[in-house]
Amino acid sequence: MKIAVIIKERCHPDKCQEVCIRFCPRVRAGVVDTIKMGDDGKPLVSEELCIACGICVNKCPFDAIKIIGLPEELEIAAIHRYSENGFRLFNLPQPRKGEIIGILGQNGVGKTTALNILGGQLIPNLGQLDKAPDWSRAIEHFEGTEMGAYLKSLADGELKCSLKPQYVDTLPEAYEGKIGDFLEGEYELMKEMDLLELKEKKLDEISGGELQRVAIAKAMMKDADVYLFDEPSSYLDIYQRLKVAGAIRKLAEDKSVVVVEHDLAVLDYLADEVHLIYGSEGAYGIVTQPYHVRNAINIYLKGFLPKENIRFRDKEITFEKHPPREAVERKALISFGPLMKKYEQFHLEVEGGELYSGEVVGVVGPNAIGKTTFIMMLAGVIEPDSGEVDRRVKVSYKPQYLRAESDATVYELFSKVARDLLSPYYSAMVVEPLGLKPLFNRGLNALSGGELQRVAIALCLGREADLYLIDEPSAYMDSSQRMEAAKVIKRVVESSGKSAYVVDHDIYFIDMLADKLMVFEGIPAKFGKASNPTSMRDGMNLFFSQLGITFRRDEETNRPRVNKPESRLDREQKSRGEYYYVE
Repeated sequence: MKIAVIIKERCHPDKCQEVCIRFCPRVRAGVVDTIKMGDDGKPLVSEELCIACGICVNKCPFDAIKIIGLPEELEIAAIHRYSENGFRLFNLPQPRKGEIIGILGQNGVGKTTALNILGGQLIPNLGQLDKAPDWSRAIEHFEGTEMGAYLKSLADGELKCSLKPQYVDTLPEAYEGKIGDFLEGEYELMKEMDLLELKEKKLDEISGGELQRVAIAKAMMKDADVYLFDEPSSYLDIYQRLKVAGAIRKLAEDKSVVVVEHDLAVLDYLADEVHLIYGSEGAYGIVTQPYHVRNAINIYLKGFLPKENIRFRDKEITFEKHPPREAVERKALISFGPLMKKYEQFHLEVEGGELYSGEVVGVVGPNAIGKTTFIMMLAGVIEPDSGEVDRRVKVSYKPQYLRAESDATVYELFSKVARDLLSPYYSAMVVEPLGLKPLFNRGLNALSGGELQRVAIALCLGREADLYLIDEPSAYMDSSQRMEAAKVIKRVVESSGKSAYVVDHDIYFIDMLADKLMVFEGIPAKFGKASNPTSMRDGMNLFFSQLGITFRRDEETNRPRVNKPESRLDREQKSRGEYYYVE
């Protein structure tokens, strides 16, 4: 089975003189309908006439064309297709009452499409573009299966669904009233989600993390049979993520719950079974049969499906079994503090410290505790009220919140701001691992959140600097992209002898990246305090003792796994004061 995909947002026929059409051997031989211009001014590729020579794929300067060979048996399994050369989804995850079903896969392979079908927002067309989507055909397609019964109940209105959407920043546009009214005075739920203090505020007056918790609470308060959560951990700190996970688990006692999640530690803690989705970004996605959550995550990290005998990633993602060893004979690169910063309602204190060459310090702590304020003081964006920062070193800063304020292409940005990124060295070290070459001809204002994040990380690492300050680099990225970004940052720092402070909430990301840890404590939005960077063992023990949770290492992959509260391992590790690293 052959599929041809045109990624419309990448395609610019006016800038390439239609090279895909001009160089197609079938068109040149007179079979003009193999590739032709469509009514929207973008090319159309006939899958029946295409011989999959790959010339158009290689000639396209924007990487907008994908010609992919798939197993023939998938031809009858297409669940939804967006357009003639558009994205296709194969198979669906199966909700089950009393269980939490996870969905794990890279960005752009159909996770949100699957949720929209399961929630009734999208009627699957079974890949048939010449017919209007109809529930009866979809039900007939799955006749005699659990999915067939599910879709019939959904179509008949017997199944009520509640969906927490992926993008919560559109909520303020849909509701202008107070949060307390939006949540209909659900006191216990607002208390559980730490929203009581926000009940008099409006949605456009709160942070991304607060907005996420409001969206989750809104989805949970509905009387439904099936609850669907699309990336519920985005914007939340680790404490909030685990608290939300616990609340979602309560729902599954007598309901069906489906969760799309990129934070592997949270997914491991939350889900019972997981469907993997693999494929090609923007082209197609294939939903696997369910695996137990441990096996699913391990398979995802290895990048190989044993049942299907399919490799969907070139390299295995690996973790160190023990915390990084203490560095020796490293040169002190920067010193600071003690630092203090006061605002009207918030006060931050940071002990003085030093950072050494070739070293990455992970910065962890709750939201609104001063982590970004500290990074901005090191970057010189804001000045401390007391204490000094060594300004003799060059600093490269990636802020927490990103905005594309230019219509320049990625290539033009790199050429202007960080030309070294276009060199063979940085191309191999940064650009290729982050998957940025296909974005070179895309305008910054046309990039998705994850694409813009990868560009911002590369830009930060590509500037001439002694110290890299990187605030929440894992936001918007899928699990594979996060792990690759962690490797890229660590590789650049170690090979160049530079240093980095990295703020993030993804424990897998920090575990893979950091040599030392800086832990922020206090009362969010009121008072924050941070100690010197310490060893990973001491830092993680301090951090997770505050949260009251423990981690063990998976025997097969060495990845961190959250212990169930009050389990034997949880009690044993707490009694030994070992909350994270187990010998």
